[in-house]
Amino acid sequence: MSSSRSRRVEYDRFIPFRSAMDMDYARFALTGPSRPQRDASRESPSSVAYQKLLDDCILKNRSRIFAFKTAEAPASRLPQFDDVIRPQKKQQRRIPKEPDRVLVLNGMSDGDGLNLLDWGCNNVLAIGLENVVYLWDAANESAKLLQGVEDSGPITCIRWSPDCAVLAVALGNSDLSLIDPATGHVVDGMEDENQSSLAWRSNSILTVGRFDGTVVDYDFRKDDMFICFYNGHRRGVCSLKWSGLSGRYLASGGLDKLVHIWDACIPVSRHHPRQRQWLHRINSHTSIVKAVDWCPTRSNLLASGGGRNDHCVKFWNTVNGACLNSIDAGSEVCALLSDKNKSELLTSHGSPNNQLTLWNYPSMTRVAELSGHSSRVHSLSGSPLGGVVASAAADETVRFWNIFETPKITKPELPFAQYHHNGKFQVSKRQCILIQAYGFEIFKYERNCLRTSASVPLATTMYIL
Repeated sequence: MSSSRSRRVEYDRFIPFRSAMDMDYARFALTGPSRPQRDASRESPSSVAYQKLLDDCILKNRSRIFAFKTAEAPASRLPQFDDVIRPQKKQQRRIPKEPDRVLVLNGMSDGDGLNLLDWGCNNVLAIGLENVVYLWDAANESAKLLQGVEDSGPITCIRWSPDCAVLAVALGNSDLSLIDPATGHVVDGMEDENQSSLAWRSNSILTVGRFDGTVVDYDFRKDDMFICFYNGHRRGVCSLKWSGLSGRYLASGGLDKLVHIWDACIPVSRHHPRQRQWLHRINSHTSIVKAVDWCPTRSNLLASGGGRNDHCVKFWNTVNGACLNSIDAGSEVCALLSDKNKSELLTSHGSPNNQLTLWNYPSMTRVAELSGHSSRVHSLSGSPLGGVVASAAADETVRFWNIFETPKITKPELPFAQYHHNGKFQVSKRQCILIQAYGFEIFKYERNCLRTSASVPLATTMYIL
């Protein structure tokens, strides 16, 4: 009976196994020069070790020319090295087609240039309705009504300050209010022309776009809040955005189909000391420009989206004003949102599909299309933690989508806090949210600082941070 166990093939001990012989090595051993004798006493230990390693790896420490048996099977590698040696298969990204959550809110307005969502660094989403503002806290999933703007609408735009200390609310009755989110009271404000868009340049300087086409800077630390105005648009300003990397450039899109790029470092006019001249004027769109957005990783890259008769997303080099790319999105572009961690751009659209489209830049291939809204999606805002995007439409719903990839940060990479002798770790509100998001439940939030829990050893706490 034949055995199924494999056996090593062997031949007569006086007849070499030709297929197992290394003919190149045999020729070298027979015709090559003889190896000189080495004096081991004169060689360094590293030289001896290197020569031995060379013999073992290349010459395999062979002393025979003929082979009288088959070669030994190579030793199998250890299983713990399989992940290092084998190429890793790239996991296919899956973007859910359905929203994670839907908020139904009565009184959501519809119109050109509305910006009724803003997700602050405090992980609170501000939602503007006809005459009220709701604050939805993503940490505890609770909603709060701000009393400061009740019955004063309609609201056209809302924007958190960079430190989320105040919320700027532009109202259609010519009021501009700065509201303390903790108390709901108006801490500052002013009567101005009809505001259509807002953008914070810093924690105290707010840029306001008006329906008459002017753009104004206000500094709320001063008695005379007016700083300067930007004169370039002929009709209302739909969108404003300061560049995130430097805060030097301002982009604006308007009802006049124009895109303006302003440089805050250019001196104001000598004849008009409070008027700033635009750096580039772009008139390539054939419809109103509802949305502009800066690339978060390239300070000289700007995206703009056109309205009903345009349907295009265009990319601009803000150094020379040249158009780098243009893609027909198929329907009006209502809002733009760039991914902070990957070269992707999210666009929201109007009829006929009212969809959200995720694009890969610079190829501008569609990564995903998400449907669910029954009316045009006029506002987008992303979570400060990444991953989730909120969208608002005139169908009176706010939908939360898990679109962007969440940055992978390990726990040792969160050195946010500094230990003080009083037992507190000084951190910001945003850092507190990040720590809580990654599962550190050993802290209690108290007045912008974290105190260690009594049940956790201090050394362990310091190690985790």
